Amino acid sequence: MAGKIMAGVDGSVPATAAVEWAAADAHRRGRSLHLVHVHEHWPLVLDEAESRYGADALRAAAARAHEVASDVEVTTEVRSGNVVEQLITESASAECVVLGSRGRGGFAAMLLGSVSAAVAGYAAVPVVVVRGRAEATYGRVVVGYDGSKCSRTAMRYAIEQARARRARVHAVFAWQVPMSVPYAAAYVGVLDSAFEEQQRKAREAVTPWREENPDVEITDEQVCEHPVAALMKASATADLVVVGSRGMGGFASAVLGSVSRGVLNHVTCPVAVVRPSAADDR
Repeated sequence: MAGKIMAGVDGSVPATAAVEWAAADAHRRGRSLHLVHVHEHWPLVLDEAESRYGADALRAAAARAHEVASDVEVTTEVRSGNVVEQLITESASAECVVLGSRGRGGFAAMLLGSVSAAVAGYAAVPVVVVRGRAEATYGRVVVGYDGSKCSRTAMRYAIEQARARRARVHAVFAWQVPMSVPYAAAYVGVLDSAFEEQQRKAREAVTPWREENPDVEITDEQVCEHPVAALMKASATADLVVVGSRGMGGFASAVLGSVSRGVLNHVTCPVAVVRPSAADDR
């Protein structure tokens, strides 16, 4: 990775929040910031108007980034073509991509836009989706952790973010009653024992992270409920929620899993979606 944070710019309110988050993150972690506006092809008259709009949006975004973090190097770029394809291509030279939850022209009732969902699902680097509040002061980074390869990547990113923020990491493990268990109410004792065993394994799985990162406080909790619901609750006092692109038991063909998609749709603080890397094959 080239040590730069990339943010998508389209002049919308969510995109401005993304620029603010990206500038603050670049400042904390000593990175540069690259702002990208993708110019889709339109008929000639509209094309010229869109070009002017894009240039103005980039100038305003760069000015806002400098207001947030005056010491960060900021560069801008206009690319032409399909928005999702261009952002994914550009992300190959970035360390992280930051996007607003929705861009221009989206339906207000839809919390997660098609662009942010697609980029989060296919970009090779972490993708942070920012909705309402770009920065908070809870001093806590929440991560969904189930021991899978994707969640190990998520934990590593959460620790990196917490270290830069001088915050703590809170790992959430959520266990659901297996759908295949018929008449679950008749097996309460068995299910309780199964949950206790899962709790024990989840606690043990967090221990090596504490040993490897003594400078970062890492807390954990285990709950018996849907992972999205558990992460929504934890997010109420979080500066950032981090999830893997897929957890355990997912279909390989579905790049963005149901949990990560659910968190992106329902959690209101910034959400980072990360994909596994070679470092997580341990």
